[in-house]
Amino acid sequence: MELLIEIGVEELPAIPFLKERANIAPKWRAVLEANRINSDFRFEFSPRRFVLFHEDFPQRGDDAQIVSTGAPKSVALKDGAWSPAALSFAKKCGISESELEFRQVGGKEVLYHAAVQKGRDSREILGEMIEEFLRSLNFGRAMRWGSGEFEFIRPIRSIACVLGGQNVDFEIYGVRSAAAFFPHRKFGYEAIKFKDAADYFALLERNGVILSEQKRKDKILSEFANLEKKHGFKIEVDPALLDEVTAITEYPTALLGSFERDFLSVPKEVIITSMKENQRYFPVFEDKNLSNHFIVVSNAITDDDELVIRGNEKVLRARLSDAMFFWKSDLQAEFSPEKLKQISYMQALGSVYDKQVRELAVARVLSADYATQIEAEIGKKDFALDLENAVMFSKADLSSTMVGEFSELQGIMGSYYAAHAGLADHVCRAIREQYLPSGEDSELPSGVFSSVIAVVMKFETLLGLFSINKVPSGNKDPYALRRAATGLIKILLNQGLSFDANALAQKLAPNYKKFDISKLLDFMKDRLYGIFDEINPSVIKACIASGENDLLRLSKDIKALGEIAAAADFGENFATFKRLANIIKDEKIGAVDENLFEHDAERALNAAFRAIKLNENDVSGYLRSLFGLKGVIDDFFDNVMINVQDAAIRANRIANIGQIYRAFLQFADIKEIGF
Repeated sequence: MELLIEIGVEELPAIPFLKERANIAPKWRAVLEANRINSDFRFEFSPRRFVLFHEDFPQRGDDAQIVSTGAPKSVALKDGAWSPAALSFAKKCGISESELEFRQVGGKEVLYHAAVQKGRDSREILGEMIEEFLRSLNFGRAMRWGSGEFEFIRPIRSIACVLGGQNVDFEIYGVRSAAAFFPHRKFGYEAIKFKDAADYFALLERNGVILSEQKRKDKILSEFANLEKKHGFKIEVDPALLDEVTAITEYPTALLGSFERDFLSVPKEVIITSMKENQRYFPVFEDKNLSNHFIVVSNAITDDDELVIRGNEKVLRARLSDAMFFWKSDLQAEFSPEKLKQISYMQALGSVYDKQVRELAVARVLSADYATQIEAEIGKKDFALDLENAVMFSKADLSSTMVGEFSELQGIMGSYYAAHAGLADHVCRAIREQYLPSGEDSELPSGVFSSVIAVVMKFETLLGLFSINKVPSGNKDPYALRRAATGLIKILLNQGLSFDANALAQKLAPNYKKFDISKLLDFMKDRLYGIFDEINPSVIKACIASGENDLLRLSKDIKALGEIAAAADFGENFATFKRLANIIKDEKIGAVDENLFEHDAERALNAAFRAIKLNENDVSGYLRSLFGLKGVIDDFFDNVMINVQDAAIRANRIANIGQIYRAFLQFADIKEIGF
């Protein structure tokens, strides 16, 4: 039988709904499974309804065999009479004494009872199931309505549950089920009755509701394409914004609006942010330049689109007027880091200005390591002043009115104000890019100078917060330190910058309260598991166990060993090296004395190893050569006994294979690798 469920609600807020969206169908499926109902379905939604539709829903849940076991026979039967334990078992199972029996279970004869539990009638349980499903949904903050006893993302105004063309009668959340739905508000405010699922879907579309999320999205994109073709411009389609406007419209219509060209003197990021964040408008570009047009996706169904457009233009004009005022005011004000002395960063770490002073100390240490790369990029040897300006002005925009209004434009606005103040282009770019990467798939700083500034900021943040014990625990990371450490490593890899985290932390430690630097190092290295998530975790663990603290070198080692370990036959061949590592792990490895060799296999192993030369620029080649010793190592194990009585010969044989283990240990502790 067909089953149609519609939960009618007041307009859903898009962002909290979209966060839970992926969990909605699985949560309904979990309710079905709990009631032993096997039935495919599809989930659809519009801003004012959730819909679950089953083409073939069973009349009842599946039967289940319930098996119960009790006390062993020796306990259940005493002197030919049932013991209290047996009588209790009979009561629990709902059977008489005469029905008690024993079965062999796990090698013991125990009380046993099997019963068939009939599946419940669907009409009897659908109300319970729907209520359980709705209560399982988590949208963050919820609303209360009525007397306050009901709570959901938005008040529930209607519930339809139609099975086989008949309404299933129940009441939940104070709403009685009925075969009716609310149309688009253009078509009225009274519920429309329907007969069955087919009637529902037909009436829905005729009353201004496109239920399919994909169809709404396709309509929007099709209208975007038509507008682009007609006017010769390009609409910037932000996928997240597209998802949001799709979620908040029942019948979307793309409309073209405009604003005065004078507003284009404001930085484009301000205009775009105001459009997207405040109004959910899509920006328009002409010849790669921001146009004085915008696209609004309206949910109104009207014969007068111009009325809708003028209303949205009026709202945007007011916001852009504010932005213009902020922009002009900030340009007239002094752009200076001195104002940051009045802005608190962290109680135990002082002001934002204090943080920048510490960042400058980090920058001066790092710039010595990267001087050659920086000079090559910016074309000047004396870049100390540029470095100081980039660091000390990096947060100066926090005192601006524009960033006070649009906090997400930190750094971006700073780059504009820095340019207005006459700072060098690469300094302005570094200020703009200091927060990159801003997410998992975010772009990285575009050059070495910008990358150094971004690394400085992230490393100082880690040092500062670890020094006051603001360390992430479990899923809690309020200061986004995991993201900072991950971003730092990604920047290093992108630019090929060496970074000895331990040496740098030790050198900078006097600027902070004393803390356990090893915890910070472990925290940073742990981020490598996420960065190299396609590599066997035991390989990463092995490389970390080598003790290497240069994050660039460590990352290269992980990539090199990871590629080798990805081979189909690696696990089988690695058994030889696992055996070697297990023999060595508790042994002291001395020097090899060739005069103590007694077997050709010893000489062959030593010669083969000594023929391998380390090339720092080809770690992968060196590791492959070491793994290429498998044959001579196997021959050694087959023909040479290590644990002989002569202590000198035993130590020499340990040293012979130990030198191979020690060679690996420069890059990875191979005993940590598991296959």
